[in-house]
Amino acid sequence: MKKVTILVPCYNEEQSLPRLYERLIELCDSQPQYDWEMLLVNDGSRDGTLQAMRSLRQRDSRVCYIDLSRNFGKERAMLAGFDHATGDCVIILDADLQQPPEIIPQMLDLWEQGYEDVYARRLTRTGESWLRRKFSLWFYGLLQKFAKDDVLRNVGDFRLLDRKCIDALRQLREQERYTKGLFVWIGYRKTEVTYEQAERATGHSSFSFWRLLTLAVDGITSFSTAPLRISTVVGLIVSLSALVYMLYVLVKTLVMGGDPVQGFPTLIIVMLFLGGVQLLSLGIIGEYLARIFNETKNRPPYLIRELENNEISEIKD
Repeated sequence: MKKVTILVPCYNEEQSLPRLYERLIELCDSQPQYDWEMLLVNDGSRDGTLQAMRSLRQRDSRVCYIDLSRNFGKERAMLAGFDHATGDCVIILDADLQQPPEIIPQMLDLWEQGYEDVYARRLTRTGESWLRRKFSLWFYGLLQKFAKDDVLRNVGDFRLLDRKCIDALRQLREQERYTKGLFVWIGYRKTEVTYEQAERATGHSSFSFWRLLTLAVDGITSFSTAPLRISTVVGLIVSLSALVYMLYVLVKTLVMGGDPVQGFPTLIIVMLFLGGVQLLSLGIIGEYLARIFNETKNRPPYLIRELENNEISEIKD
Protein backbone atom coordinates (compact mmCIF):
# COMPACT_ATOMS: atom_id res chain seq x y z
CA MET A 1 0.00 0.00 0.00
CA LYS A 2 1.38 3.40 -0.98
CA LYS A 3 1.78 6.03 1.69
CA VAL A 4 0.69 9.65 1.24
CA THR A 5 1.99 12.44 3.48
CA ILE A 6 0.01 15.66 3.77
CA LEU A 7 2.44 18.39 4.86
CA VAL A 8 0.90 21.43 6.57
CA PRO A 9 3.17 24.33 7.65
CA CYS A 10 1.42 26.22 10.45
CA TYR A 11 1.85 29.65 11.99
CA ASN A 12 -0.84 30.78 14.43
CA GLU A 13 -3.44 28.32 13.08
CA GLU A 14 -5.01 27.23 16.37
CA GLN A 15 -8.55 27.85 15.14
CA SER A 16 -8.04 26.50 11.62
CA LEU A 17 -6.45 23.15 12.50
CA PRO A 18 -9.59 21.39 13.86
CA ARG A 19 -11.55 22.40 10.74
CA LEU A 20 -8.74 21.29 8.47
CA TYR A 21 -8.50 17.96 10.31
CA GLU A 22 -12.19 17.25 9.76
CA ARG A 23 -11.82 17.90 6.03
CA LEU A 24 -8.73 15.69 5.86
CA ILE A 25 -10.46 12.84 7.71
CA GLU A 26 -13.19 12.85 5.08
CA LEU A 27 -10.51 12.71 2.40
CA CYS A 28 -8.65 9.82 4.05
CA ASP A 29 -11.84 7.83 4.55
CA SER A 30 -12.75 8.28 0.88
CA GLN A 31 -9.34 6.95 -0.25
CA PRO A 32 -8.78 3.75 1.81
CA GLN A 33 -6.35 2.37 -0.77
CA TYR A 34 -3.64 4.68 0.65
CA ASP A 35 -1.85 4.79 3.97
CA TRP A 36 -2.15 8.38 5.21
CA GLU A 37 0.17 10.58 7.25
CA MET A 38 -0.72 14.15 8.29
CA LEU A 39 2.51 15.99 9.12
CA LEU A 40 1.98 19.36 10.83
CA VAL A 41 4.92 21.76 11.25
CA ASN A 42 4.60 24.43 13.93
CA ASP A 43 6.72 27.37 12.77
CA GLY A 44 7.06 29.20 16.09
CA SER A 45 3.36 29.99 16.56
CA ARG A 46 2.41 32.35 19.38
CA ASP A 47 -1.06 30.96 20.00
CA GLY A 48 -2.24 27.46 20.93
CA THR A 49 -1.24 25.82 17.63
CA LEU A 50 1.14 23.37 19.31
CA GLN A 51 -1.49 22.35 21.85
CA ALA A 52 -3.95 21.77 19.01
CA MET A 53 -1.39 19.56 17.26
CA ARG A 54 -0.82 17.53 20.42
CA SER A 55 -4.56 17.09 20.86
CA LEU A 56 -4.97 15.85 17.27
CA ARG A 57 -2.02 13.47 17.75
CA GLN A 58 -3.67 11.94 20.82
CA ARG A 59 -6.90 11.59 18.86
CA ASP A 60 -5.40 10.10 15.69
CA SER A 61 -2.03 8.34 15.34
CA ARG A 62 -1.88 9.35 11.68
CA VAL A 63 -1.30 12.94 12.82
CA CYS A 64 2.38 13.75 13.34
CA TYR A 65 3.89 17.09 14.21
CA ILE A 66 7.18 18.98 14.33
CA ASP A 67 7.64 21.93 16.66
CA LEU A 68 10.44 24.23 15.50
CA SER A 69 12.42 26.12 18.13
CA ARG A 70 11.29 29.50 16.74
CA ASN A 71 9.74 31.07 13.66
CA PHE A 72 12.07 30.22 10.78
CA GLY A 73 9.60 31.11 8.00
CA LYS A 74 7.41 28.96 5.79
CA GLU A 75 10.20 28.05 3.37
CA ARG A 76 12.28 26.39 6.08
CA ALA A 77 9.23 24.89 7.77
CA MET A 78 8.50 23.09 4.50
CA LEU A 79 12.09 21.84 4.40
CA ALA A 80 11.64 20.40 7.89
CA GLY A 81 8.57 18.61 6.58
CA PHE A 82 10.48 17.26 3.58
CA ASP A 83 13.18 15.92 5.91
CA HIS A 84 10.69 14.01 8.08
CA ALA A 85 7.93 12.99 5.65
CA THR A 86 7.77 9.23 5.17
CA GLY A 87 5.24 9.01 2.33
CA ASP A 88 5.78 7.83 -1.24
CA CYS A 89 4.46 11.27 -2.17
CA VAL A 90 3.99 14.51 -0.24
CA ILE A 91 1.10 16.95 -0.65
CA ILE A 92 1.79 20.48 0.61
CA LEU A 93 -1.32 22.17 1.95
CA ASP A 94 -1.92 25.42 3.84
CA ALA A 95 -3.89 25.30 7.09
CA ASP A 96 -6.18 28.24 6.26
CA LEU A 97 -8.50 26.14 4.01
CA GLN A 98 -8.12 28.49 1.06
CA GLN A 99 -6.85 25.44 -0.82
CA PRO A 100 -9.54 22.74 -1.08
CA PRO A 101 -8.40 19.26 0.04
CA GLU A 102 -11.18 17.85 -2.15
CA ILE A 103 -9.00 18.11 -5.29
CA ILE A 104 -6.31 15.88 -3.76
CA PRO A 105 -7.87 12.69 -5.27
CA GLN A 106 -7.45 14.29 -8.70
CA MET A 107 -3.79 14.94 -7.88
CA LEU A 108 -3.35 11.33 -6.79
CA ASP A 109 -4.88 10.07 -10.05
CA LEU A 110 -2.33 12.09 -12.05
CA TRP A 111 0.45 10.83 -9.80
CA GLU A 112 -0.62 7.25 -10.47
CA GLN A 113 -0.39 8.06 -14.19
CA GLY A 114 3.31 8.79 -13.77
CA TYR A 115 3.49 12.54 -13.07
CA GLU A 116 5.98 13.43 -10.35
CA ASP A 117 4.96 17.04 -9.66
CA VAL A 118 1.25 17.85 -9.76
CA TYR A 119 0.83 21.55 -9.00
CA ALA A 120 -2.43 23.42 -8.35
CA ARG A 121 -3.05 26.65 -10.24
CA ARG A 122 -5.40 29.28 -8.79
CA LEU A 123 -8.15 30.46 -11.11
CA THR A 124 -9.10 33.23 -8.68
CA ARG A 125 -7.34 34.96 -5.78
CA THR A 126 -10.30 35.33 -3.42
CA GLY A 127 -9.57 37.07 -0.14
CA GLU A 128 -6.65 39.12 -1.47
CA SER A 129 -6.66 42.88 -1.93
CA TRP A 130 -6.52 44.49 -5.36
CA LEU A 131 -3.01 45.81 -4.64
CA ARG A 132 -1.74 42.38 -3.57
CA ARG A 133 -3.17 40.71 -6.68
CA LYS A 134 -1.59 43.31 -8.97
CA PHE A 135 1.73 43.10 -7.17
CA SER A 136 1.73 39.30 -7.49
CA LEU A 137 1.06 39.46 -11.23
CA TRP A 138 3.75 42.12 -11.68
CA PHE A 139 6.24 40.06 -9.71
CA TYR A 140 5.62 36.86 -11.69
CA GLY A 141 5.98 38.79 -14.95
CA LEU A 142 9.25 40.33 -13.78
CA LEU A 143 10.62 37.01 -12.55
CA GLN A 144 9.68 35.35 -15.84
CA LYS A 145 11.84 37.88 -17.70
CA PHE A 146 14.79 37.59 -15.33
CA ALA A 147 14.88 33.88 -14.45
CA LYS A 148 16.42 31.23 -16.68
CA ASP A 149 13.72 28.67 -15.79
CA ASP A 150 10.02 28.98 -16.53
CA VAL A 151 7.97 30.54 -13.73
CA LEU A 152 4.49 29.17 -13.07
CA ARG A 153 2.01 32.03 -12.70
CA ASN A 154 -0.69 31.84 -10.00
CA VAL A 155 0.90 28.68 -8.62
CA GLY A 156 1.73 28.51 -4.92
CA ASP A 157 2.97 25.71 -2.71
CA PHE A 158 -0.17 23.58 -3.04
CA ARG A 159 1.08 20.55 -4.97
CA LEU A 160 1.82 16.83 -4.90
CA LEU A 161 5.47 15.81 -5.05
CA ASP A 162 6.73 12.31 -5.70
CA ARG A 163 9.40 10.86 -3.41
CA LYS A 164 11.96 11.56 -6.16
CA CYS A 165 11.17 15.28 -5.95
CA ILE A 166 11.29 15.26 -2.15
CA ASP A 167 14.69 13.56 -2.13
CA ALA A 168 15.95 16.14 -4.63
CA LEU A 169 14.64 19.08 -2.56
CA ARG A 170 16.23 17.66 0.58
CA GLN A 171 19.63 17.97 -1.09
CA LEU A 172 19.16 21.72 -1.61
CA ARG A 173 20.18 23.18 1.77
CA GLU A 174 20.63 26.82 0.76
CA GLN A 175 19.88 29.44 3.41
CA GLU A 176 17.95 31.92 1.27
CA ARG A 177 15.20 29.60 0.10
CA TYR A 178 12.65 30.36 -2.59
CA THR A 179 10.88 27.02 -2.79
CA LYS A 180 8.56 27.96 -5.67
CA GLY A 181 11.66 28.42 -7.80
CA LEU A 182 13.22 25.20 -6.51
CA PHE A 183 10.14 23.25 -7.57
CA VAL A 184 10.80 24.43 -11.13
CA TRP A 185 14.57 24.00 -10.94
CA ILE A 186 14.51 20.30 -10.01
CA GLY A 187 12.50 19.44 -13.11
CA TYR A 188 10.69 16.06 -13.29
CA ARG A 189 7.38 15.42 -15.03
CA LYS A 190 4.88 18.13 -14.18
CA THR A 191 1.20 18.68 -14.79
CA GLU A 192 -1.45 20.94 -13.30
CA VAL A 193 -4.88 20.94 -11.74
CA THR A 194 -6.94 24.08 -11.18
CA TYR A 195 -9.01 25.29 -8.25
CA GLU A 196 -11.00 28.24 -6.98
CA GLN A 197 -9.31 29.85 -3.99
CA ALA A 198 -11.66 30.20 -1.01
CA GLU A 199 -11.74 32.74 1.80
CA ARG A 200 -9.61 32.06 4.85
CA ALA A 201 -11.44 29.92 7.39
CA THR A 202 -10.32 32.11 10.31
CA GLY A 203 -7.97 34.98 11.03
CA HIS A 204 -5.93 36.81 8.45
CA SER A 205 -2.80 36.16 6.43
CA SER A 206 0.51 36.56 8.26
CA PHE A 207 2.16 37.69 5.01
CA SER A 208 2.19 41.48 5.06
CA PHE A 209 2.96 43.55 1.97
CA TRP A 210 6.57 44.02 3.10
CA ARG A 211 7.05 40.29 3.71
CA LEU A 212 5.72 39.63 0.22
CA LEU A 213 8.10 42.27 -1.15
CA THR A 214 10.99 40.56 0.65
CA LEU A 215 9.91 37.23 -0.80
CA ALA A 216 9.86 38.80 -4.27
CA VAL A 217 13.41 40.12 -3.84
CA ASP A 218 14.51 36.68 -2.62
CA GLY A 219 12.91 35.06 -5.66
CA ILE A 220 14.62 37.37 -8.15
CA THR A 221 18.06 37.30 -6.51
CA SER A 222 17.97 33.54 -5.89
CA PHE A 223 17.27 32.57 -9.49
CA SER A 224 18.69 35.36 -11.59
CA THR A 225 21.79 37.53 -11.89
CA ALA A 226 19.94 39.92 -14.20
CA PRO A 227 19.91 42.80 -11.64
CA LEU A 228 23.71 42.76 -11.62
CA ARG A 229 23.76 42.90 -15.40
CA ILE A 230 21.21 45.70 -15.43
CA SER A 231 23.36 47.77 -13.07
CA THR A 232 26.34 47.14 -15.38
CA VAL A 233 24.37 48.25 -18.44
CA VAL A 234 23.02 51.33 -16.66
CA GLY A 235 26.56 52.22 -15.54
CA LEU A 236 27.80 51.86 -19.12
CA ILE A 237 25.00 54.04 -20.50
CA VAL A 238 25.59 56.71 -17.85
CA SER A 239 29.34 56.68 -18.53
CA LEU A 240 28.81 57.09 -22.27
CA SER A 241 26.28 59.85 -21.65
CA ALA A 242 28.76 61.61 -19.37
CA LEU A 243 31.45 61.32 -22.05
CA VAL A 244 29.15 62.79 -24.70
CA TYR A 245 28.13 65.60 -22.37
CA MET A 246 31.80 66.28 -21.54
CA LEU A 247 32.63 66.62 -25.25
CA TYR A 248 29.61 68.92 -25.67
CA VAL A 249 30.76 71.18 -22.83
CA LEU A 250 34.33 71.19 -24.17
CA VAL A 251 33.25 72.19 -27.68
CA LYS A 252 30.83 74.79 -26.33
CA THR A 253 33.55 76.29 -24.13
CA LEU A 254 36.08 76.48 -26.98
CA VAL A 255 33.63 77.88 -29.51
CA MET A 256 31.24 80.03 -27.48
CA GLY A 257 33.11 80.60 -24.24
CA GLY A 258 32.28 79.18 -20.82
CA ASP A 259 29.61 80.35 -18.37
CA PRO A 260 30.23 78.70 -14.97
CA VAL A 261 27.18 80.24 -13.27
CA GLN A 262 24.76 79.02 -15.93
CA GLY A 263 26.19 75.48 -15.76
CA PHE A 264 25.89 75.11 -11.96
CA PRO A 265 22.34 73.56 -11.90
CA THR A 266 23.35 71.12 -14.62
CA LEU A 267 26.41 70.11 -12.62
CA ILE A 268 24.32 69.44 -9.48
CA ILE A 269 21.75 67.39 -11.43
CA VAL A 270 24.46 65.26 -13.04
CA MET A 271 26.17 64.68 -9.68
CA LEU A 272 22.92 63.65 -7.97
CA PHE A 273 22.00 61.36 -10.85
CA LEU A 274 25.39 59.65 -10.88
CA GLY A 275 25.29 59.32 -7.08
CA GLY A 276 21.86 57.70 -7.26
CA VAL A 277 23.00 55.20 -9.90
CA GLN A 278 26.06 54.31 -7.81
CA LEU A 279 24.01 53.76 -4.65
CA LEU A 280 21.49 51.64 -6.58
CA SER A 281 24.28 49.51 -8.02
CA LEU A 282 25.89 49.12 -4.59
CA GLY A 283 22.53 48.09 -3.14
CA ILE A 284 22.09 45.37 -5.77
CA ILE A 285 25.62 44.11 -5.18
CA GLY A 286 24.95 44.19 -1.44
CA GLU A 287 21.91 41.92 -1.84
CA TYR A 288 24.03 39.26 -3.49
CA LEU A 289 26.91 39.71 -1.03
CA ALA A 290 24.49 39.26 1.88
CA ARG A 291 23.38 35.95 0.42
CA ILE A 292 26.95 34.79 0.01
CA PHE A 293 27.65 35.85 3.62
CA ASN A 294 24.66 33.86 4.93
CA GLU A 295 25.65 30.77 2.95
CA THR A 296 29.23 30.82 4.28
CA LYS A 297 27.96 30.60 7.89
CA ASN A 298 26.74 27.09 7.13
CA ARG A 299 24.11 27.18 9.88
CA PRO A 300 21.35 24.54 9.96
CA PRO A 301 18.23 25.85 8.20
CA TYR A 302 16.03 25.08 11.24
CA LEU A 303 16.11 23.61 14.76
CA ILE A 304 13.53 21.23 16.22
CA ARG A 305 12.27 21.50 19.79
CA GLU A 306 9.77 18.65 19.69
CA LEU A 307 9.11 15.88 17.18
CA GLU A 308 6.28 13.37 17.31
CA ASN A 309 5.70 10.86 14.54
CA ASN A 310 5.37 7.12 14.04
CA GLU A 311 9.05 6.62 13.22
CA ILE A 312 10.68 8.39 16.17
CA SER A 313 9.65 10.61 19.06
CA GLU A 314 12.08 13.04 20.60
CA ILE A 315 12.20 16.31 22.51
CA LYS A 316 15.05 18.76 22.10
CA ASP A 317 15.73 21.64 24.47
